[in-house]
Amino acid sequence: MEQLILSHDQIQFKTKRIAYQIYEANVDEKQIIIAGIDGGGTKFAKKIIAVLRKITNAEITLCKVMMDKSNPLKSGVSTSISENDFKNKSIVLVDDVLNSGTTLIYGVHHFLRTPLKQLKTAVLVNRNHKKYPVKADYKGISLSTSLQEHVNVLFESKNDRVFLN
Repeated sequence: MEQLILSHDQIQFKTKRIAYQIYEANVDEKQIIIAGIDGGGTKFAKKIIAVLRKITNAEITLCKVMMDKSNPLKSGVSTSISENDFKNKSIVLVDDVLNSGTTLIYGVHHFLRTPLKQLKTAVLVNRNHKKYPVKADYKGISLSTSLQEHVNVLFESKNDRVFLN
């Protein structure tokens, strides 16, 4: 049985709030890299970027972070922009749902091999089932769910929603 957690309007509100928090933490930056983990993370990153471009004159760059989410250690992590493009920059690593923290921790590890000005994380839904010491600096909602429950995030034109199965 599906249970609606966040409606389209609620997601828009949370996205805007996260974008403003990112802006406040980067008010003096000339460039901000928004790195979305491929899939829902990239979709959520694009929504954050749309808001940031309305509220800051900083250059906002989308970076796609690619990995095999079922086995990131084996597949490794790659990005759509080169290391030189994010070196000594402020980065926000974005995913739609923080479950165990596996994809976020491998994404963080990838970026930490390079000198950075700042690295933060943002998620729409934080499930509080972490097996790695990673946290979301910016989060839309925190849910205490059982491991058997599944959070689905759907980004559809004018019908974004988050629901629990």
